[in-house]
Amino acid sequence: MTSEWGEKSTADLMSRYVSKEMGYEVPKEGWRICLAHEFKEKRKPFQAKDVSLSNVLEHVGLGIRYLKWWYKKTQVEKKAPFIDMFRAQPLRQIYGAPLGGIGGGTITRGWRGEFCRWQLNPGMYHYKTVTANQFTVCLRRGGQTVYQQVLSVERPPTLQGWNWGYCGEYAFYHALYPRAWTVYHLPGQNVTLTCRQVSPVIPHDYQDSSLPVAVFVWDIENKNDYALDVSIMFTMVNGSGHKDDKSGGHWNEPFHLEKEGEAVSGVLLHHCTTVNPYTLCIAAREQPDREVSHQTAFSPKGTCSSLWSDLITDGRLDSPTGSSPPTPKGEKVGAALAVGCSVPAQSRNTLEFCLAWDMPKITFGSREREHIRRYARYFGTEGDASPSLSHYALTHYKQWESSIEDWQKPILQDSSLPSWYKSALFNELYFVADGGTVWTELSEDADVSGSVRSENGGLPAQPAVVKEYGRFAYLEGQEYRMYNTYDVHFYASFALIMLWPKLALSVQYDIAGSVVQQDPTERLHLMSGRYSPVKSKNVVPHDIGDPDDEPWQRVNAYLIHDTADWKDLNLKFVLQVYRDVHLTQDNQYLRDMWPVCQAVMESELKFDLDGDGLIENSGYADQTYDGWTVTGPSAYCGGLWLASLCVMCKMARLVDSEESYQRYRDLLDRGSAAFDKLLWNGKYYNYDSSGRDLSNSVMSDQCAGHWFLRASGLGDGEYQAFPKEKIQTALKSIFDLNVMSFAGGQMGAVNGMRPEGVPDRSSVQSDEVWIGVVYGLAATMIHEGMWEEGMRSAEGCYRTVWERLGMAFQTPEAYCEKGIYRSLAYMRPLSVWAMQLALNTSQKSRTPSAETGDIDTART
Repeated sequence: MTSEWGEKSTADLMSRYVSKEMGYEVPKEGWRICLAHEFKEKRKPFQAKDVSLSNVLEHVGLGIRYLKWWYKKTQVEKKAPFIDMFRAQPLRQIYGAPLGGIGGGTITRGWRGEFCRWQLNPGMYHYKTVTANQFTVCLRRGGQTVYQQVLSVERPPTLQGWNWGYCGEYAFYHALYPRAWTVYHLPGQNVTLTCRQVSPVIPHDYQDSSLPVAVFVWDIENKNDYALDVSIMFTMVNGSGHKDDKSGGHWNEPFHLEKEGEAVSGVLLHHCTTVNPYTLCIAAREQPDREVSHQTAFSPKGTCSSLWSDLITDGRLDSPTGSSPPTPKGEKVGAALAVGCSVPAQSRNTLEFCLAWDMPKITFGSREREHIRRYARYFGTEGDASPSLSHYALTHYKQWESSIEDWQKPILQDSSLPSWYKSALFNELYFVADGGTVWTELSEDADVSGSVRSENGGLPAQPAVVKEYGRFAYLEGQEYRMYNTYDVHFYASFALIMLWPKLALSVQYDIAGSVVQQDPTERLHLMSGRYSPVKSKNVVPHDIGDPDDEPWQRVNAYLIHDTADWKDLNLKFVLQVYRDVHLTQDNQYLRDMWPVCQAVMESELKFDLDGDGLIENSGYADQTYDGWTVTGPSAYCGGLWLASLCVMCKMARLVDSEESYQRYRDLLDRGSAAFDKLLWNGKYYNYDSSGRDLSNSVMSDQCAGHWFLRASGLGDGEYQAFPKEKIQTALKSIFDLNVMSFAGGQMGAVNGMRPEGVPDRSSVQSDEVWIGVVYGLAATMIHEGMWEEGMRSAEGCYRTVWERLGMAFQTPEAYCEKGIYRSLAYMRPLSVWAMQLALNTSQKSRTPSAETGDIDTART
């Protein structure tokens, strides 16, 4: 990859920035964009109408069944379907880094400064820009206001009494999650503002990382030869732009909290809905040389000129005492907080704000059970924690930043790593917090074992790690609302096991508990049209539920396939168990999971139809790409099977079970020979062994089993499932065909490619690029010493998503070469952390070969 391409795409995002001011201590690395930038390419979401005629004919039964289910869900039950093929989210090229820690809900602030995506009710998203939620600056000199401006490029039809339309060419946004910076140069004022946004997302921290708070630090640089008095006003509406903002009964009140020698004050916005009520809080720290003032309530409609005038008169607000009356039905209420300071000539000063939200008790859509959020362990369950949360945030954010810098610095300072990679690595982590994430306490009466005790091949009712660190769940995607979708978590889990390993293990215990459960209730499955049990014993569930129902209570919300179709899930469970053992060295976890792994492997063996040690594939779902029918052993599932046998051999040795070792060793030896004979064609592993016209398609993810072996410290010697030279030859074929022969080598790896160099268009998903799969492919290449090829493959995805298509902080599951994308804000791209694991465990610096010498320039 030539450096010119990367430099051009980055420069394009900043091409309209006209100021020379670069802000205060804004890092070099990250994602940067001028507020005046407009993305030229406007893509459409994949919807039912985008299915090709051949696929429509092949799946006409599925279409009819889905339509009936969709109608019942939306029109009869009045609920949101967890996959809506008719009302996909349109692409809004506006999002920035989300606010808040992990599991307490999130609020997303766009890169132009708008508060525009809300996930306060667990797992349910509301896409609404609340116009009145703004920061406003007031400059005063000699007792007179000389400049007052809403720091927004918008010109809305409401709030006409405010000064809108800040010129976006004088500002830029910079994201390096979990922090972000917005630099505003004030035209004609010789003043530059740098707003730094800090959320407590800190690796290996299981307390502060759970807090639903964010801090805004405003650095004010006065380049004039005279002093200025500067005020920043923060306005917030009581609600999220949802229709319940007008439901009535909401009210605001000022507060002041002093403890441990520090005082904060602000306004509490009590949002009093029947289900999941919460309190928003805007707050500032009181200091001798800062003036904090507030307006308890204002109506965010009409001109709202009185609030504007209040600030412009003297740079402060009136600070009335007492609470506001509850809102009448049909009316909304907002609050404002202003902080002011003096900034001497040719000097700098700082103002700080906190935004917090407190919803400690949550119910999901079924309203069957009440769950307690993780942060309530430290701040209580009464819903009165907002003052304490804001006080804690304002007095601890510097420690958070120090921890964040210590974590990120070694990677950011590694000159062998390209800038785009550093941005991708940290910014894709947004999904850990903003993936509809819930992090709850394990209730006293909970039993995560599936009621099968250890002596019967089960688990402890309350494993120590779950009891101490709680239960964790995140969505497959903001549009595919299923919690802990396991085939996708297989890829995304690298971020958790490397950064919050206790949460990764907690998820595994939950999944393991559901494995041993069974639910014989017959249910129609949309893909096959047949009725089958909701959950079979010793089968890994697709997911643990829908946020509009009751997660953890009813596993497998997915209706597309029955559990028997998902043979790859069992294999992915076994592979993750050992990878986690390898990375955590947790022997108790190994002992607990070993019998569960044995049970799921036994359930897989029934698919070894001809006794050659290699499982057969049938149906649709087990090949990862829905719609690609598989007959006989396949590269993907067959490879996962062999890798699973390999790690079972390793675990058998760790638990001193020689009998188990010999059993899995025999299966591995016979299966490897059969796999090689049936699928290896001299250049790569065929898609499947059916001999049909498309069975020799090149699948980008064919080496997924080997990838997990490498990530687990295996893949050589005694614990080798695939010949090294064949893996490297296959990866070279994938790079030449799926990467370089697709879209000029600039969009990553297409899922399926024909050996003649054209995409496999036999299914909806075979001609898509799956960003998370490409990051996993890149990790595999890095493990095998193919540093340049891996980086080039991954860079194509980053450039496409973040710089060309405007999908920052909503990385989708997939895009095609032209026209459409599918499923915005998706879990799988967290697999970029698998690249970091590969870099950590292999040699990064290599001399570029003659064939790939141009690629290496991307590292400079």
